[in-house]
Amino acid sequence: MFTRTESFREYTHSYRAVTVLILIMMIVFVLVLFPIFPGNVIFYYGTGVNLFIADGQWWRLITPIFLHSTFTHLLFNGFSLAIFGPFLEKFLGSVKFSIFFLSTGILANIATFLIKPLTYNHIGASGAIFGLFGFFFYLVLFNKTNFTNNERNTVYTLTGIAIIMTFIQPQINVVGHLAGIAIGALTAPLYSRKKW
Repeated sequence: MFTRTESFREYTHSYRAVTVLILIMMIVFVLVLFPIFPGNVIFYYGTGVNLFIADGQWWRLITPIFLHSTFTHLLFNGFSLAIFGPFLEKFLGSVKFSIFFLSTGILANIATFLIKPLTYNHIGASGAIFGLFGFFFYLVLFNKTNFTNNERNTVYTLTGIAIIMTFIQPQINVVGHLAGIAIGALTAPLYSRKKW
């Protein structure tokens, strides 16, 4: 389920949504790393700053999904999407998967805005990534696919580790992570329907 055996070419052709999402994250990171725009304008206008969101800058609920502070930050989220995304993209289809990923990230950012103080700011795709964990948790818990026992245990273990690490690592958007996993699990039945 999580083991990838495709060549790079096969992977990018089979999982177009995952590939495009990772590519956008990488392009944005490079643009920030080698600033083409004056005054690091991408971070200035893209970071999720609750105070500015409250002032009507609603796009800050979307743009943080594609912004990452360090290469390690990008690597973790990009790698997680590359490993966990393909199964769900095949399960849902590319369009529905893209909608799920983006909407989960946005809803996690809305939760961050509603719960955290106005001074709080955040970036990263972690809310959407944790939504993938939530979706897998739903599939395993309610036996929606023919997972093996090992695959089920893998999902439970990875979900547990992800939640634990949320509270251990510094500078983590705990609200975004927990909201992402909850939203992923709660909306999974809707996305799992064959017809909308």
